[in-house]
Amino acid sequence: MKYNVIFFSILLISFTPMTLANAEVFQERLEGTLDVYTNQLVFAPGEPIFVHGQAMPKEPIIIRLFTPDDTIAEFEQLMTSEDGSFHHFLMEWDKPTTNLPYGTYILEVISNQQGGISKMIEVKFSSTSEFVQVPIERNVSTIVFAPETAAVSRDFRVFVQTSSDGLLIGDDPNQILGTSHVHLPNGQVENLEDDLKILHQGLYYVDYLPALEGIYVFHMVTFDEGNISHGSGATNVLTQDISGISAQILELNQILDETKTELANLKEETSTFGSSLSDASSNLDDSVVLISDSVGNIEEGSSQLNALLFPIVASIAIILALQIVIIARRR
Repeated sequence: MKYNVIFFSILLISFTPMTLANAEVFQERLEGTLDVYTNQLVFAPGEPIFVHGQAMPKEPIIIRLFTPDDTIAEFEQLMTSEDGSFHHFLMEWDKPTTNLPYGTYILEVISNQQGGISKMIEVKFSSTSEFVQVPIERNVSTIVFAPETAAVSRDFRVFVQTSSDGLLIGDDPNQILGTSHVHLPNGQVENLEDDLKILHQGLYYVDYLPALEGIYVFHMVTFDEGNISHGSGATNVLTQDISGISAQILELNQILDETKTELANLKEETSTFGSSLSDASSNLDDSVVLISDSVGNIEEGSSQLNALLFPIVASIAIILALQIVIIARRR
């Protein structure tokens, strides 16, 4: 009995450290272990980026590097050592390109055995890395493209561009532009949530139908990863837009063309009036000359007639005088 107690005591003592160690490992696994570091936070072209840290022993982990527009620039999968540490050369920064421009990048390390926990670090790709400490932040920009003029009861389209460090960002417009709104001419504010549509990553639009005449101010608010940016655009809504005025101008031009055609026809028709009037005037002059000649002939004939009739009348008068004298003598 004494030997049995001693034997069990030895077994208990020998297994106690192992049990405590296993309990610590189990507790560590429950809490999760994932520490991530890089050799520096700001990189210049030609400098390498090393990723190191601590995870679970013999654990597969995933390393991803996201560009400022949230696309994956590098993807690596590796296995940690027996003590859970890892040290990996990820890449060497090259000259900036459209795929790898200057800006803020996100380095993410994902654990495969710890419930998918992950750690992220922001690193900066810049033209120089001489400075030691630099504030790392995303420069979010919002640009609004709104037409200058529009018409009442005719919808028009407003475009929005969201970017970070010069690259387009965003996917769901309700998440990135959810608080955007428009200021109406009467002072009211109308929210544009659920009205914005996506055209392309970072490019959105809204079709708006104005009911009042006046100036509409579209205030677009971009919120991405804790960073906020504002952009505005104004549209002057008139009773009639340029297209309506252009239609009226076209109609007026058509009327003027028709009037021009009618005037040309009238000019063509009246062009013969000059020759007709000239001929009529010439004929009238000829008639006047003929009449003058006729009058002259009549006057000349009248003179000749008078010359012929005067002796006859004189003879008749003498005859009558002689008859009167004869009759008087007879009495």
